Amino acid sequence: MTLEDRKLKEIEHSKQRREILQGYERFADTHAAQQAGNLEDLIKDKDAFKKYFANMKYYAITEQSDLYQKNWLSKKCSKEKKILDFACGNGENGIYAALCGANCIGIDISPEGVSNSNKNAKEAGVDSHCRFEVMDGENMTFSDNTFDLGVEYGALHHVELDTAMAELARVLKPDAEMICVEALRHNPFIHWYRKRTPHLRTEWEVDHILGVESLATISKYFDKVDVKFFHLASLAAVPFRKTFLFKPLLMILNRIDNLILSNKTIGKFAWIMIIEISNPKK
Repeated sequence: MTLEDRKLKEIEHSKQRREILQGYERFADTHAAQQAGNLEDLIKDKDAFKKYFANMKYYAITEQSDLYQKNWLSKKCSKEKKILDFACGNGENGIYAALCGANCIGIDISPEGVSNSNKNAKEAGVDSHCRFEVMDGENMTFSDNTFDLGVEYGALHHVELDTAMAELARVLKPDAEMICVEALRHNPFIHWYRKRTPHLRTEWEVDHILGVESLATISKYFDKVDVKFFHLASLAAVPFRKTFLFKPLLMILNRIDNLILSNKTIGKFAWIMIIEISNPKK
C-alpha cells in the first residue's frame, strides 16, 4: 500500500533536515554552555543549516521543559522497562532512555532519521539495547501490549492524532505511561511566525499544531491525561542566547513562567506543553 501524499511530504521534509544535521537539533543554536560539543562535525551542510534550522535559536530557552522530561525518564526507566521512542527524529530521547537503563525501540517514518539515530546510539554506547526502525507511527507493526513506557517530542502534530493515539494505546501495556512534549498553537505571535516561515515545516504540520482541545482527543484513548505548560516570558531571552546576560536573564524569566503558567487560562498561550498519559483504554 502506498503512503498518502501527506506522509510522502513528511518523509521528504524529514529527509531534507536529517541530511543536513545528524545531531540533536535542540542543541544547535544556543548558549555555549548548552551547545553540542561536536556540532561542527554533525552539521553536513552549513548554508542549508542556517536556512532550514533557523528556528533552533528558540530552543535555547527550553531548559525547564527539557529537565522535566529528563527527570521523568530518569525516574521511570530501568533494565526491566521497554520503551517506545515514537517518531524518534535523530534519536535523542530514546538514547537518553537507554542511558537510564531502559530497553529502547525507536521508530520514525524517515529512513534518514532512523539511520542517524542508530549511528548516534552506537556513538553513545547504547546500541546493545537501543535500536531504531523505519515504521509508520499510524500503523505500527508491534504486537499489542508491547511497551511499558513511551516518549515523543514534537511528533503528534505530524500525524493524524486519533489514529496515532489509538495505535499508541494498542502497543502500550495496560499500566503503561508515556510523556509527550508538544508545541501549542494558541499564541497568535508564535503561530504568526510559523505561518511566515513555511520552509521550516510542512503545511500539514502548521495546520495541526496541538491545542488544549487536543487533550480531549487523547483522553479518548487514555484514562489519565495531565498537562503542564512551559515557556512564555522566557522567550524574551532568545536574543541574548550568545551573551553573558543569557543565563541570569533566563533564570528570572523562568521564575515568571513558573508563576503565571500554572494558570491554565494563561498557560495555553505558552509555547510548549508536556502531556503525561497513562492507563491506555483497551
